[in-house]
Amino acid sequence: MIILFNIDNMISNKFTVLKNSVQEIIDLIANKQNKEANNKLLEVSELLDELLDFSDADEDLIEISKYQVLLNQLHQKINA
Repeated sequence: MIILFNIDNMISNKFTVLKNSVQEIIDLIANKQNKEANNKLLEVSELLDELLDFSDADEDLIEISKYQVLLNQLHQKINA
């Protein structure tokens, strides 16, 4: 039970980091810093892949898929 709590807590913390990082990408795009935004996007994509590897709960997988769509849209915006 303690191990499950630690994994759930770890995933929850990573979602917070993910949310903040996506906002940082949006801010970089708004400031026309596309190279930095693209670098941050790659970093966030790796975190998202890591979350996908360790998540089993349906609600986590739904949240991850939302971020995947958002990152794809941001990628298109940066590289348009």
